[in-house]
Amino acid sequence: MTAGSDAGRNGTSPVALLFAAWLIALSASLAVLFIGEVLGQAPCNLCWFQRAFMFPLAIILGVAAWRADLSIWRYAAPLTVLGGAIALYHSLLYAGIVPAPIVPCTASGPSCTDDAMLILGLPIPLLSLLTFGAILVLLIQLRRIST
Repeated sequence: MTAGSDAGRNGTSPVALLFAAWLIALSASLAVLFIGEVLGQAPCNLCWFQRAFMFPLAIILGVAAWRADLSIWRYAAPLTVLGGAIALYHSLLYAGIVPAPIVPCTASGPSCTDDAMLILGLPIPLLSLLTFGAILVLLIQLRRIST
């Protein structure tokens, strides 16, 4: 289903929701590229896995927003859930709830526990979890409006 000027039940345009999800995914992708390439902070293994799910989201949500393709939630939601699950595990490791070391977050490798890895006072794993969560909420809302 594609959207023209249809608005959802609460007055929110489905394309606006799609555009917002794309902006979040694009911002997250550009932010981690800036941290890695400009600031020189190498990501740990779990950060790499989260990137593997976020980068495609930025592309497919962008194309879907451009084409007003409201059925994209079918393809984007699984990527979002899987990336969010990794981010949740990473956040639990960071908080010390799961008693395992973040690999290779060690003294000799990249570390998500370093103070340099805080953005607005929040650790990157938690920001990743919030980002995947926000995208998922927007996709669920898009699904409700478009069906």
